[in-house]
Amino acid sequence: MSVPNGIIECMFDSDLLAADDATVVAAIEDGTRAEAAAAARRLAAIAELARRRVDDDDERANWAFDGWDSAAAEVAAAMTVGHRRASGQMRIAVALRDRLTRVAALYLQGLVSSRVVSAITWRTQLVEDPEAIALIDAALAESARTWGRLSEQKLDQKIDAWIERFDPAAVRRTESSKRSRDFSIGDLDDPAETTSVWGRLLTTDAAVLKRRVAAMVAGVCDEDPRSMGERRSDAVGAIVAGSDRLACKCGSERCAADSAQASSNIVIHVLAEQSAVEAASREQAPTAGKAPAALIVGEGIVPTPLLSELIRGGAKVRPIAMPSDDAEPRYQPSAGLAEFVRMRDLFCRAPGCDVPADRCDIDHTIPYPHGPTHASNLKCLCRKNHLMKTFDGWQDVQLPDGTVIWTSPSGRKYTTKPGSRLFFEKWDTTTADLPPPPILVPTDADRGLMMPKRRRTRAAEFASRIRSERTRNQAPAPF
Repeated sequence: MSVPNGIIECMFDSDLLAADDATVVAAIEDGTRAEAAAAARRLAAIAELARRRVDDDDERANWAFDGWDSAAAEVAAAMTVGHRRASGQMRIAVALRDRLTRVAALYLQGLVSSRVVSAITWRTQLVEDPEAIALIDAALAESARTWGRLSEQKLDQKIDAWIERFDPAAVRRTESSKRSRDFSIGDLDDPAETTSVWGRLLTTDAAVLKRRVAAMVAGVCDEDPRSMGERRSDAVGAIVAGSDRLACKCGSERCAADSAQASSNIVIHVLAEQSAVEAASREQAPTAGKAPAALIVGEGIVPTPLLSELIRGGAKVRPIAMPSDDAEPRYQPSAGLAEFVRMRDLFCRAPGCDVPADRCDIDHTIPYPHGPTHASNLKCLCRKNHLMKTFDGWQDVQLPDGTVIWTSPSGRKYTTKPGSRLFFEKWDTTTADLPPPPILVPTDADRGLMMPKRRRTRAAEFASRIRSERTRNQAPAPF
């Protein structure tokens, strides 16, 4: 929508300026209820799409990309989220529709929050008996209105108390501390220079890691300028790179510490403009307002000081060559062409997907051999979305600048741009127009790959996990 200069009115400055405090707080409460009700309506639509797409008796139930995946792909595109999160939203939606109808009714009225609903659908997942889930649903609907302010732990305890009353085997408690272990890397609040890491390990693994880090830290000399905390951090970095030693940074040629490090076969690609590389080589700060100095492919921004350290440490600097205007004569792209496509795209090109390009397949938009092995016909797709495009009725059109226009089976259109456009606006990734398609005589061999099959259906796998966890919950405690 075109708006004349100077006439843009911001709702944050207009509606509530003259209101008293009570009216402002009431608006917050109304907005919270409206937000919950809108989320409930969205989940109702997701549940309906799942009903239309998922048929456990259909032959597609045994496909690697089944009806559930088909629905999740459209949910992911509509919500601009990844496939895994879309699938999680479907689990919540189907549980509300089929198992927790009274909680769903409260949600549609905006009387319970999305946080509470998410906890309820997860904690009640092991309940199998229809009568038990009906009783739990009624009890939770009666109690849940006042749970919005509870901590996560207390919220879980409230829900579990009702599950314990009607179906004790369904309480998620078996080996709870072991099953809650996780390991996370990265947080939205991380500064550019460092990445936070946190998690929970098995006690035995933690003991081994602790001793190994301590031994590596002890291996550097007393003149190493780093603090003990920095040494421990760098030791973990050395471990993940495949080394068993921490290089000393005292800078002395007479250092007695053995700083030799094992080489690693892990390659990290850093994409940077030439000006950023030159500034890093001279250890100068980039000009204010410029694009980020560099980018770790699939991760995040690398500031100039860290880029300087990488270059001093021997990182190879190699320009990304623009591909030839001519198509390559084979299905598999050359290393140079593949590198250009991955660096241009940075992520999976399906709507909402953020799988890094180095973990993606390279897909021919117009299938080979009708479509050439050419930069304007190649893009990155994660394996899940590659199956989606090949077998699920999605249509895609690719433009020479890397833009991809998708049409879903429902007829909705979504446009994705190369990931590099977000960070390097001046990099012109436009490649040549596609050459005329070859004239081919169809043969029986000219067929797509067969869909990979599951060993058992998704529904059977899900039911098996539920039964296994219930069985563990009922096992006698060890002495």
